[in-house]
Amino acid sequence: MAARTESTNLTIEPRDASHSRATRRLRREGRVPGVIYGRGDEPLAFSVDARQLRHALHGSGAVLEITGDGTGTTAVVLKDAQRHPVRGEVMHVDFLRVDLNQPIQAMVALHLTGAEDAPGVREGGVLEHVARELSVEALPSELPDAIEYDVSGMDINDTATVEQVTAPAGVTLLDDPETVIASLFPPRLEIEEDEIESEVGVVGEGAGEGEGSEDDADAGEAPADADGSGGE
Repeated sequence: MAARTESTNLTIEPRDASHSRATRRLRREGRVPGVIYGRGDEPLAFSVDARQLRHALHGSGAVLEITGDGTGTTAVVLKDAQRHPVRGEVMHVDFLRVDLNQPIQAMVALHLTGAEDAPGVREGGVLEHVARELSVEALPSELPDAIEYDVSGMDINDTATVEQVTAPAGVTLLDDPETVIASLFPPRLEIEEDEIESEVGVVGEGAGEGEGSEDDADAGEAPADADGSGGE
């Protein structure tokens, strides 16, 4: 995917590092607590309007332009976002100060495309998305939203690695080239059906042998009864 060259403005309010009670009060007021750190400066605790933050994080810019911290405008990138386990809303954010002229390392989402066209998938194979993020290095303004890898040519038992991924211009992949990102396994249902049929066959053979033995026993008793009747 193309690099995110646009930046998004975000207005913050410095806050005192506080306990959980004050943090809960901020959230009730529709604000999200966070921390800015990096580049040798002291960490800065802040709060930001939850709606504005949501729009900023959904925007196209990798770089956020922060104002309201008392230093003019500061360029930052999202380092971490803690979300509510049920509602999914952002509960806390960590921003990293960056120099727009210096490359940074970051994790970028890896998206698999063309799965429905893969021959192995059409044959009933199961595609496993192993690595969902890649470690990259790039200028802040050139970090992509995500990196895509086309799996439409994968057959059953094929494996894709980082070495096969093409990074966007200006982006360097840092992961081990042999790291597996996707695998296409044989159909699991067919394996289970074969095992079930095999087990049923074994049980059926055992039952047949048991029935045959009972028939033989009955056949052996019949002449004895006949002889007994004749003797009388």
